[in-house]
Amino acid sequence: MFSLLSIDPISLSERDNYKFLTGSIIPRPVAFITSLSENGIVNGAPFSYFNIVSSHPPLLSVSIQRKDGVQKDTSRNIIEKGEFVVHITDETNVEKVNKTAASIPANESEVEMAGLTTVKSIKVAAPGIQEAKIRMECVLEHWIELGGNGDVVGCDLIIGRVVHYHIEESLYDHGRIDPEKLGAISRLAGSNYAKIGEIFTLERPK
Repeated sequence: MFSLLSIDPISLSERDNYKFLTGSIIPRPVAFITSLSENGIVNGAPFSYFNIVSSHPPLLSVSIQRKDGVQKDTSRNIIEKGEFVVHITDETNVEKVNKTAASIPANESEVEMAGLTTVKSIKVAAPGIQEAKIRMECVLEHWIELGGNGDVVGCDLIIGRVVHYHIEESLYDHGRIDPEKLGAISRLAGSNYAKIGEIFTLERPK
């Protein structure tokens, strides 16, 4: 038997709730998202509040937290332009992706600052980055304002529809992705990340 603590989240600060959630819900995949501003600046930032919503149609979700109710550049660009590109962060690009988490003025590009290489997309105007083994061009399907206190919104929940995949050929095997060759990383808590690690198989119940 486990000895469990009983804690009401209402009694906790926002920071303490953040620590409990990000320390418990692990590992989390890391999406590196590129978007275009109204002035044509390529914005890039990593997000670990990210996952699949549906495969039919192919939908992804990313929750982008606000600071004191103010939208981040990524949210604003996606909502204004209606499109973005999601990249899977892996062992080969994680250090450069991590650099894009720095706070810089909206008129400067995190992609350029981190030394990442832009590449044209096929179905959206926002470019992708060459350093990602997998990238997905997306259009905005839904945008929902959530959380916060009173009149202050806590986050923007973005649902994107995948309209085009770009997958490194060596990863592709009869319609499947080789997880070891992809080498995706995941976010833990604080400054900690994890690699794929040991893979094991369980049979689906009949």
